[in-house]
Amino acid sequence: MIIAGGGIGGLTTALALHQRGIEVTVYESALELQALGVGINVLPHAMAELDALGVMSSLLPLGVATAELCFFNRHGQLIWREPRGLDAGYPVPQLSVHRGLLQVALRDACVRSLPADSIRTGHVLASFSERPDSAVDVVLTDRARDVAVHDRADVLIGADGIHSAVRRQLLPDEGAPRWSGNILWRAISRSRPFLTGRSMFMAGHLPHKFVAYPISDVGDDGLCDINWIAELDRSTLGLPAREDWNRRGDVGEFLPRFEQWRFDWLDLPGLITSAPAVYEFPMVDRDPLDTWTYGSVTLLGDAAHPMYPVGSNGASQAVLDARSIADALEQEPTVSGALARYEADRRPKTAALVMMNRRHGPERVLDMAEERVPDGFRDIRDVFADGELDAVAASYKQVAGFQRK
Repeated sequence: MIIAGGGIGGLTTALALHQRGIEVTVYESALELQALGVGINVLPHAMAELDALGVMSSLLPLGVATAELCFFNRHGQLIWREPRGLDAGYPVPQLSVHRGLLQVALRDACVRSLPADSIRTGHVLASFSERPDSAVDVVLTDRARDVAVHDRADVLIGADGIHSAVRRQLLPDEGAPRWSGNILWRAISRSRPFLTGRSMFMAGHLPHKFVAYPISDVGDDGLCDINWIAELDRSTLGLPAREDWNRRGDVGEFLPRFEQWRFDWLDLPGLITSAPAVYEFPMVDRDPLDTWTYGSVTLLGDAAHPMYPVGSNGASQAVLDARSIADALEQEPTVSGALARYEADRRPKTAALVMMNRRHGPERVLDMAEERVPDGFRDIRDVFADGELDAVAASYKQVAGFQRK
């Protein structure tokens, strides 16, 4: 197998294929896999798969085992709280962790387990073609030497992200990702822990929302790394539309909209201004595809099903893809049968999740509270019927695949 892309999905797939005795080479366009980016959550169903690959124990010290998810209105009043991970009775935790540290840990696991030279950085996929015998010829550019590299495999797996070169060759007329009009400003700040110290929260309503959670233990200075995301509709800011990917953000553009969000449990403006750097991302996804597989070429992770970062599901779904395709390739007698089985398993589930995230997923409770009591409330039981909030949470977990049995 050849995997285009050495991100979380590609590296997890490499480990899963190797565990099943399938030869695999990963080509990554970056010259070096470094601990870059901001924080993410890995949900329990994905952690279980990483545990089965023997890497969970090395990941746990890198982040924080999330204890709860809380929803607050823009006045800092609690709408809904639910336990997460081990605290919710799952056999494995939900892990809040720096994306780059997770990626490097997976890379190191591949280096330890796979044959030498199985992970090849600095290789940009240029083109591919299917042979009459159904094998795939792949042409890449070695960035360091500026030469073409040729390889061949039974299957090419495009795990190269939302701007996938594999998907672009398969669907040359698809165009750019679909932009919601919202902007995400993301950063990591050193701050004192809030709530339980292992809490993740979402506050406000769409499209005026703030998310934060710790991704490191508390240090000797009493501080920890807090990953946070501020979300706004760009049109409401009076700013020109920008769809640039991963640019340095200007705090002055969005801070005024959160200036009054000083709660008794956290000073949001203080958290924002303490960040050493802020990055701006457009909130984008793509429409679900009718097929991911063309002959012996298929897609995985964000290359297959990019979704809004709602419900903390992007990386977790890529991990589930990895297990599914590895199982199929191990157990089915033909490549075509294996890829058909993989797609039949994962495409409908992720398509449903993409559409549910567009409807705000579990974060709908924020919008519901804003619509019903925009000025706040005295008792949340006066706002929501018994079981209403729990039903929203349970519905999303079922679609995302991490409902507790």
